[in-house]
Amino acid sequence: MTDATNNTVTISKADIPSGGMKSYKQEDDSIILITRDDDEFRAFDGKCPHAGADLGDGLRCGNRVVCPWHHATFDSRDGSLLEPIATKGLTQYELTHDGDNLTIDTSTQVTGQVESDKLTDTHTIIVGGGGAGFMTADQLRQGGYGGKITLISKDDKAPYNRPLLSKAFLAGKMDEDKLLLGGADWASNNNIELRLNQTVSEVLPNEATVVIEDNDSNRERQTADFLVVATGAKPNLPPIKGAEMDGVYTLRSMSDAKLIKAASHDQRVVIIGTGFIGMETASALAQAGTTASITVIGQGSRVMGNIVSETVSNALIKLHKEKGINFVFDATVDEITKVDRQVDKDGDNNQAFSNVGGVTLANGDHIDADIVILGTGVSPRTEILSEVNDPDGVQVDAHLQLRDGVYALGDIAKATNQMGRMRIEHWRVALQHGMVTAAAILNDNSVDSLEARIPFFWTMQYGKSLRYSGHAETPDHNILLGTPDTHDYIEYYFDDDGEDTRASAASTLGRDKELVAFSELLRRGHAPTRAQLNAGLDIIEQAHALSR
Repeated sequence: MTDATNNTVTISKADIPSGGMKSYKQEDDSIILITRDDDEFRAFDGKCPHAGADLGDGLRCGNRVVCPWHHATFDSRDGSLLEPIATKGLTQYELTHDGDNLTIDTSTQVTGQVESDKLTDTHTIIVGGGGAGFMTADQLRQGGYGGKITLISKDDKAPYNRPLLSKAFLAGKMDEDKLLLGGADWASNNNIELRLNQTVSEVLPNEATVVIEDNDSNRERQTADFLVVATGAKPNLPPIKGAEMDGVYTLRSMSDAKLIKAASHDQRVVIIGTGFIGMETASALAQAGTTASITVIGQGSRVMGNIVSETVSNALIKLHKEKGINFVFDATVDEITKVDRQVDKDGDNNQAFSNVGGVTLANGDHIDADIVILGTGVSPRTEILSEVNDPDGVQVDAHLQLRDGVYALGDIAKATNQMGRMRIEHWRVALQHGMVTAAAILNDNSVDSLEARIPFFWTMQYGKSLRYSGHAETPDHNILLGTPDTHDYIEYYFDDDGEDTRASAASTLGRDKELVAFSELLRRGHAPTRAQLNAGLDIIEQAHALSR
C-alpha cells in the first residue's frame, strides 16, 4: 500500500518481508525501493543509475541488490556500488516510522560526504580513456583521492560508452553527447587533467614512467606515484587481400562509428564476422534503415558460435533474417575487390580513386558491396609493455598490479577472477578492473578484489538483450530451458557432460531474474550441477536460501 503526497510517500511495512525488498512506481515515473532487515528499513531511488531498470524486478541476495538488466549491484544497507555496470551508488532518502507505516521524503537525501583528503601529495597517471581508465579515475575521486590525476588518451573525445557505438549510436537512437561517461563536464568537475590526442609510446614499469607523444611528435616523460595502464585493444585486420583499402572499416571508436554511419547510406554493406560486433552492427544498421542491403559472411555455420548453442544461434539468425539481413555461412573471404571510379572534383579535373567493389570468396563466388565492415576480433595493445609480458595479455595479480604502484587493466590484463586467470574483452569487466584498481591505490580493503567477481556481458540486437554470465570454453555441453525462438530461454554451460559438474556460465533472453540468481550462486561457489538442473532446481529460491 502506498499513499503519495508531493514529495512524501507512505508505505505499509507489512508489504516488505525481512531480508527482502520492494519497489514502488510513482505517478511522476520515479521509483522508490525499500529494503528491510528485521525492523531496519531503508529507502532508495529504485531506478538503476545505469539504464533506469526497476531494481525491484531484480534480486536481493543477502546485502546485494542486483539489477535485472546488466547486473549492477548495490549494498542494500547504504546503496553503495558493489558491482558495475553502473558507475555510482543509489540515492538514499530519509524515512520516518509511523506505527505500521513508513513515510519517505524524496526531497531529503541521506548523503555521506567524502572528503578529498587521501594521498593528497601524490600523482596518478592513467594511460587510456576507455572504461577501465575512466572507472579508475572516477572511483578514485568518489573514494576521496585528493592527489593529482592525469588521464592520457589517444582519442579526441573524453571517455565515452563504447559498447553503445554498435548498439544505439549506429542505429541512430542515441546522440553522441549521451554517450559521454559522467557527462560533458566530468573531467573538470572531478579535477582531472584530460590530455586528448596524445599517445604513450613507452611505459617503463620499474620507474613508473611514461613517454608521451603529441600529434606534432613532441616527446615528454612523466613519472607518477601510481601508474595505471589501460590501453585497450585494437581491431584485427585479417589476411585478406584488399583489407586495408578505402571503404573497409572496423568499429572500435567514435570516429569509426561516424565514418560507418556516413559511408553506409544507400550502400550495399558486407559485414565479415558473426561475433558480437558483426551481429550488433548488422542489427544497428538495419534499425537505422539507411542502407541498400546488408550481408553477413561467416566462416562457420552459426552466429556467436563460441558463445551459445546451435539452437540459440538459429534463433538469432531467424531474428536477423526477419529484419532483412542476408547470410553467407561456411565461407572464407579471399579478397576485397576494388572498383575505379571517375569523380568530377569542383567541376574541373576528373580525379580517380579506388573504392570497394565487392568480396570474392574462396569458392569463387562474388558478392557486390560498396563498403565492408570487419568484425574479426581484436588484439590487446600490449606493445608498450612488451618487455615484461607476452602479447596475449599482461600478467597481473587480483588487484591488477604489475609492479608496486603500477597497474595494468582492461582488455590488456590477464588477471585472476572467480573463474580463473583469463583475459576478457568485456565492458563490465573493464569497469570492475577500474573499481579494484582505485581501491588498491586507496588501500580500501572493503572493496572486493577481482578474485571475488565474475564476468558478465550483454549484446543488444533489435531491442532484444541477450545476457551472459560466467565463462565457458565451449557452449557444446549445455542444458537449454525454454524456447529461444520466442526469446524466452536460459541456457547453462558446462565443461563436460558429468552429472555432478557445476555450470560455469549461462545465457538468457527474457529470464533475467534466473540469470541474476545463477550469477550470485556462481560467485559464491555454488553454481548448480547438471543433475540439479535436470531435477528442476528452483534457482531463484536457491540463491535466496544461500544468502540468508
